[in-house]
Amino acid sequence: MYRPVQIADYFITKFGSEGQITPMKLIKLVYIAHGWYLGITNKPLIDENPEAWKYGPVIPSLYHKYKSYKNTFIPPEVITVSLGDKELEAFLDKIWDVYGKFDGIQLSAKTHQDDSPWSRVWNGVKNGNYLSLQIPENFIAEHYRYLLDKNRQAVIEKGNA
Repeated sequence: MYRPVQIADYFITKFGSEGQITPMKLIKLVYIAHGWYLGITNKPLIDENPEAWKYGPVIPSLYHKYKSYKNTFIPPEVITVSLGDKELEAFLDKIWDVYGKFDGIQLSAKTHQDDSPWSRVWNGVKNGNYLSLQIPENFIAEHYRYLLDKNRQAVIEKGNA
């Protein structure tokens, strides 16, 4: 497992100059990477539980580290970040290839869909069913496994299998 800031630093360092990364976009990218990693490997990518906040899933340590940037772009670091795992870096590059074109608001909309892990927890807390805003790993893993299966089925139906 990695600290969320390690994954965030990777995205900022590798893609910050081209991708114009805001705090919201960064938090959603790390959350989505964590979700896909959980769904595919059944292992967590990060060592911190995301939480269901009003405007979507949030990784608190990243929020607090980058909140001073508000809606502005986070400047790319002038350091070389290597996670020491080429397969993981290729995985994160793929996350960027798919999701990097979206801004923070668009990524937030993707994580707000009905029956998403965020909505299950947020609505559960509002209705008194849950006491914690933490999004359980099994909710995230189930959701991304569902997306994985759904995408596989779409490929099969298009005859691209």
